[in-house]
Amino acid sequence: MNEQLITSKIQQISSQKLKQELLFFLDFLLAKQYKDEKTVKKSPKFGCAKGMFKMTTDFDAPLEDFKDYME
Repeated sequence: MNEQLITSKIQQISSQKLKQELLFFLDFLLAKQYKDEKTVKKSPKFGCAKGMFKMTTDFDAPLEDFKDYME
């Protein structure tokens, strides 16, 4: 779509309210374009959380809370 066609369509709008609405919509589109260009999804690398979590040595040991149910 060329700029002359866009300009002629805008000039055909006589209502100030519609022109203001068009201006808000153009701002929305520009913000959306900027957001899409800026957003780059990075996938996590394998092993990136290494060392962040530690498991105790008795992890598999039965819990005292369930002792009554296990007998």
